[in-house]
Amino acid sequence: MFSVHQQTIRLYEKQGLISPKRSEGNTRLFSESDVDRLEEIIYLTHQLGINLAGVEMILKLKNQIKKMQKEMNKVFDQTQKELAQEVDSSKQVIESSVKRLLHIKQESQSSEQEGQDSDHIVDIDNWQIEYDDD
Repeated sequence: MFSVHQQTIRLYEKQGLISPKRSEGNTRLFSESDVDRLEEIIYLTHQLGINLAGVEMILKLKNQIKKMQKEMNKVFDQTQKELAQEVDSSKQVIESSVKRLLHIKQESQSSEQEGQDSDHIVDIDNWQIEYDDD
């Protein structure tokens, strides 16, 4: 399949670079991930000329990078959630403050217009507040 001698595959297995499962008859059983890994090892050794110690280091570093990327993604997702919660909380505080200010303004206008009938009514329930999502 890869035009590689069986002894080479044994060497890769002995070095711990691949670890295919075995059948009851001790035949190597390669999973899709085993085949992908073997393909990568062959590319690194035959095409790029990297020795097995170098291949081992490259594969270990790739695994570390994957783990770090997963951790970074978790931190990023958690930060996004916290930020969204903070934005919602801030919006609620602002809306509450606007309603209090409008109420104070209405009371102030009412006390200024004592005894006068006023057709001026402010409907604060239909107000819309625009927020900058930047």
